[in-house]
Amino acid sequence: MADLPIENKVAKSGLQVIEMDQFVPEKGLITIDLKDQLWQGLALREKDFRTFVKEHDWSRYSDSAVAVFCSADAIIPHWAYMLVATNLKAHTDEVYFANPEEAEEIRVKSAIDSFDLSAFEDAKVIVKGCGEGNLSYRAYGHIANRLAPMVSSLMFGEPCSTVPVYKRPRKK
Repeated sequence: MADLPIENKVAKSGLQVIEMDQFVPEKGLITIDLKDQLWQGLALREKDFRTFVKEHDWSRYSDSAVAVFCSADAIIPHWAYMLVATNLKAHTDEVYFANPEEAEEIRVKSAIDSFDLSAFEDAKVIVKGCGEGNLSYRAYGHIANRLAPMVSSLMFGEPCSTVPVYKRPRKK
């Protein structure tokens, strides 16, 4: 029996693959936890907080993504976040007023929102999910919401083993 050439059926299938890892932000996230500025772990005192803001080295956040939050069960006045925002603005445009997990989800959603999906119009698309990024279910739901109105079919997994997610109904 003659040796037959190996045929790549996946390449011939017309399937297009989206790697979810591409939406994981490259830039790390630095955190500012306002609990460290609480008086006796309970309340924020304006005079002490203003001293912190004035003396803090804000330049260390240059070109970084920053999550500002309070991990303690305390009420932080809105003006405190405004003070932090105005001081960070000179050093970075990527500031999130959320805990680190929420900030990462916002960053991933933003990356998905800015991704050009025009190449997937009427295509059969597989969203790969087994990468290093460890993205939450929210990221997969968000990409599905963006893709479903334009693709002919949407699947999850690997080209050799997919789970059907959506198939456009046939027009009558």
